[in-house]
Amino acid sequence: MDRDRVLRPVETGPGLLVRSTADRQRAVEHWLLSTLHDQGRDRARMEWQQHGVTLLPLGTLFSAVRLPQRLVLAVASGDGPSAEVDAFLGEALGGGPVICDPGGRRYYALVPASMPTTWHQTADDWRVGDVECLGRDTYLGVPRVDHTEFDRRTYASYWSVPMPSMATLCAPLAIARLIAAGQHELALQDPDEESPA
Repeated sequence: MDRDRVLRPVETGPGLLVRSTADRQRAVEHWLLSTLHDQGRDRARMEWQQHGVTLLPLGTLFSAVRLPQRLVLAVASGDGPSAEVDAFLGEALGGGPVICDPGGRRYYALVPASMPTTWHQTADDWRVGDVECLGRDTYLGVPRVDHTEFDRRTYASYWSVPMPSMATLCAPLAIARLIAAGQHELALQDPDEESPA
């Protein structure tokens, strides 16, 4: 099958078009790679093919909020990466994209590029709980767009919540609510642990 061939959309009703998963994934891949110059795009595609992950710069099209796994699991009622935790994150964050790094025990919610600046004070407060708002001068390991399931053999990074279409990101307020709920649950689990103000 020709990877670059685009399927024509299917009309499901008057004025409603549905694109195939492959077309949506290609559009998302193209959008993600637009953070790089031409030579960087070729390198990133090669890394995706060989390693399943590539480094992309943050702060231009999107930024990321790094969430410790323990905070996510505190509200998702899980004991590690799973389809149930992924589904919870999809619902809690309104379908905004999230990358899971099982080896690093972290999740990365993709957010608007401006969030590290516009939420600067709040992001500083989050650092106490090992939450970090990552923007300019930072790179993020981004898995191939078709890596959407946790692999217990490799512990490779994957899209816990795949990007549904290009430029669709998590809403900062939804991230803030998730962090607040996680910090609250962690404080209940360990009342002796100092919680952020």
